[in-house]
Amino acid sequence: MIQPLENGKYYHIYNRGINSDLLFKDTANYDYFLRLYDTHIDPIAETYAWCLMKNHFHFLVRIKDVDELTTEKKIQPSQSFSNLFNAYTKAFNKSYNRHGSLFERPFRRKEINHNKYFKNVIAYIHNNPVHHNICDHPLNYPWSSYITCLSDKPTKLKRKEVIEIFEDIENFKYVHQLKSNDYSIETILGI
Repeated sequence: MIQPLENGKYYHIYNRGINSDLLFKDTANYDYFLRLYDTHIDPIAETYAWCLMKNHFHFLVRIKDVDELTTEKKIQPSQSFSNLFNAYTKAFNKSYNRHGSLFERPFRRKEINHNKYFKNVIAYIHNNPVHHNICDHPLNYPWSSYITCLSDKPTKLKRKEVIEIFEDIENFKYVHQLKSNDYSIETILGI
């Protein structure tokens, strides 16, 4: 059964390419997906962490309350994600002369309802490239929010809130340096 996205709640949103196919083949793909994310998701959600991998992605978001929405037209949060995936699929298919679905359906979501799980999901999302042996540390991976969390540059990412969850920037870095062979969260998420 598909869990509805409810206003005011936090979710780990994740998905992969159909048949584990690639979602991102080059830098332009990552950039375009993030621009579409800004268009479709920023109006309806706050983002706390994200990571784009070649064949899957992860986002940690809070769906805004109805009175926080910045769009005149009110659409369901799940429809905003669907619009993102459809827009990206159309562009990807056109660029690579392919047709059909790109993402598995339905996209997966897990409600985050306590702080320890929230903190663990942030570290899990940022360490995803390490877990998949793409790099040795999340600092070395350009397609996640880890570097943004360490930056002073303006961002829509809820950076201040993320760092507060870890108490301070040094603890944020420390927790992300811990290398754990136990990615039991994957079992919980079914990925």
